[in-house]
Amino acid sequence: MVRLANFVAPASGGLRTALRELGAGYLAAGHESVLIIPGPAENDAWTRQGRVITLPGRLVPGTGGYRMLTDRRRLQRLLATLAPDRLEVSDRTTLRWTGEWARRHRVPAVMVSHESVDGVLGTWGLPPAVCRRSADWLNRRTAHAYTSVVCTTEWAAREFHRVGARNILRAPLGVDLRRCRPDLRDPALHHELTGGVPVLLALCSRLSPEKRPGLALDALAALRDRGVDARLVVAGDGPLAARLRERALSRRLPVTFLGHVGDPADLAVLQATADVVLAPGPAETFGLAAMEALACGTPVVANGRSAVPALLGPAGAVAHGDGDSFADGVQRLLVRPAGQRRATARARAERFPWSAAVDAFLAALQAPPLTPRPVLRPTTPAEGSRG
Repeated sequence: MVRLANFVAPASGGLRTALRELGAGYLAAGHESVLIIPGPAENDAWTRQGRVITLPGRLVPGTGGYRMLTDRRRLQRLLATLAPDRLEVSDRTTLRWTGEWARRHRVPAVMVSHESVDGVLGTWGLPPAVCRRSADWLNRRTAHAYTSVVCTTEWAAREFHRVGARNILRAPLGVDLRRCRPDLRDPALHHELTGGVPVLLALCSRLSPEKRPGLALDALAALRDRGVDARLVVAGDGPLAARLRERALSRRLPVTFLGHVGDPADLAVLQATADVVLAPGPAETFGLAAMEALACGTPVVANGRSAVPALLGPAGAVAHGDGDSFADGVQRLLVRPAGQRRATARARAERFPWSAAVDAFLAALQAPPLTPRPVLRPTTPAEGSRG
């Protein structure tokens, strides 16, 4: 099973997590997994998700480190050498040609839709009609090029259904219920980050335009204008980082910028310690960071234009694209008793174990498990240990 992904950076969050967890699941199911990604230099390593081959990739200007594979001939030679039985591709733009390669070599190929095309284009300020036409053009060609297209939510599938695509499959992503746990909440860290004030908000996101991270600062400003003593911690990096720091400073907003938090265990502690996590991105097709927050027992306020609200259910609140609306969502969550809102969040996340996601992706790839997987229970707070 060969997997291709573009637009991967050292500070990538959701895509790297999904690739890692799915690859590890494929291995556990008895399949050989080879991931090919772009990087600054060539590398070939064996990891817990299988073999990872890094090919030199060109930096994409203005993205804060994203790279893409541009040497088509070299990639074709590598694919021919690997001779995959299945192909999984996570880029419907620059790698769409791999669908035709797979068809010529009679290899079942799946494209994974990790983003909404018209949603991303909309964040760039393009008119809605232009966004829709461009998305429809690209999605028709994507659906035609691959055996199937995997969408992680019904929300993500809508833009393909809109163009009449008939080979769309649903496969949700998941969350690590052992790593992300409510018992990781750290009162000392809460005090350190807030200085003792009652409300800690968190934004765990790549700081790029399509994620709309500035809405988190707007929400904090609106809450403080209403007399809510809150602080914001930002875990993430990207092309907007410097601008956001300047904005927080000029508005005298109490924001702590941590940069990219590379250790998933540290990020889980932060998510468990926050009182509310903000998910302002309007083009999220699943929202892994939001799901991790729920698993940590922390409710989420999400942008109503994204797929995240449908996943939150009663464990979160919906906002509508401005700071005041996000502040409203935070206040609606905070009036609930802390124990209740944390238990509700965790219960919602437990519907999305990675094991179920792996099974759904294997079904989409027409690759049933070859090795029986033991049935594992999620670690409960009483069973888990800090760290």
